[in-house]
Amino acid sequence: MEFVISHLAKSYGKHQVLNDVDYVFEEGKIYGLLGRNGAGKTTLFNCLNSDIEFDSGKFFFKEGDEEKPVDTGDIGYVLSTPTVPDFMTGREFLRFFIDIHSDKIKNPKSIDEYMDYVMIPEDTRDRLMKDYSHGTKNKMQMLVNIVAAPKLMLLDEPLTSLDVVVAEEMKDILRSQKDGRVLIFSTHLLDIALDLCDEIVLLNHGRLEAVDKANLDNENFKTKIIEALKDADNT
Repeated sequence: MEFVISHLAKSYGKHQVLNDVDYVFEEGKIYGLLGRNGAGKTTLFNCLNSDIEFDSGKFFFKEGDEEKPVDTGDIGYVLSTPTVPDFMTGREFLRFFIDIHSDKIKNPKSIDEYMDYVMIPEDTRDRLMKDYSHGTKNKMQMLVNIVAAPKLMLLDEPLTSLDVVVAEEMKDILRSQKDGRVLIFSTHLLDIALDLCDEIVLLNHGRLEAVDKANLDNENFKTKIIEALKDADNT
């Protein structure tokens, strides 16, 4: 299976954010989507998730020679700022999610098995999520996407503001989710992309460009990438 983006374009007024984005992502890999703050990473994700309309182009799954349209359930989206219902406990939230998606979940596990998998502490599972740490909320957001098992998982800087231990736990969880799907992990931090991702793609001037990790041993090439990652206004 491949996930194909074909000639995708998006502008806000006269500001062209995505300019003929064209790329093929292969199943079984984590792709690091590198780009400075403001390069359009979140805009790209919002287009793919159908949260905003794009101007032109298309995206689809490809299996052999067959193109398959993207359905809502095919995409999981993990935000940098976790969004969970604060009025529910972790256990209640997960049970509710499983109940409403019961017809789509293959080989369901128990609530505690799922929570063990992402290392949700036992003493927090029956507490309201408003009292959860940022890292634990992030794990809950990740967990519902793991349960849903989408073909494509979009991860918008999910390791931001996490402590070192939780960040490493999250990396291990992501590595375990590669089989049978495509993961696109956006970040503006080169070191995280190098550590976690199988392939690196640079979003620069509205286009996607493959980055050969072997070239990063070349100081001049690495300098070029770092220059492209310098901060700008958020998009």
